[in-house]
Amino acid sequence: MKIPAKVPVFWFRWLLAVIVGAMLFGISMILSPGFIRRFFSLLVYTSANGMESRFGTAAVAYITLIHGVLGAVMFGWGMALLMVLLGPFRRGSREGWLILSVSIAVWFVPDTLFSLWTGFWQNAVFNLVFALLFAIPLAATYGVFRSDRT
Repeated sequence: MKIPAKVPVFWFRWLLAVIVGAMLFGISMILSPGFIRRFFSLLVYTSANGMESRFGTAAVAYITLIHGVLGAVMFGWGMALLMVLLGPFRRGSREGWLILSVSIAVWFVPDTLFSLWTGFWQNAVFNLVFALLFAIPLAATYGVFRSDRT
């Protein structure tokens, strides 16, 4: 029987906080659509009412729908990440580390490239900050997961 690797508590809690934070952000996109619209309006247009002043009512309603759908997807993705963190990652399984790492990379690369391609560099910067919150503890725990121990 192989002994599970010891995952440092500090990095485990860091990832837990980031995942729960992402889930809360996702659910807030559904429960607080006005706040989220103002947040992204500030991020992109440097004005809390930038969307409302630039687009018509129908466009703002559609943006609200897209934010809600994206929030639900983020919440679901966060739940999957949480289950991986609490299961295979916590047990020291290499697959747990890989699932978290690959999931973040597979989200980050196309989302960031698309943001840059469409001219919304602000979202690319937001993505970078979010990705770093995951990358730091994943890099710090890489040695624990170098070889499969479970």
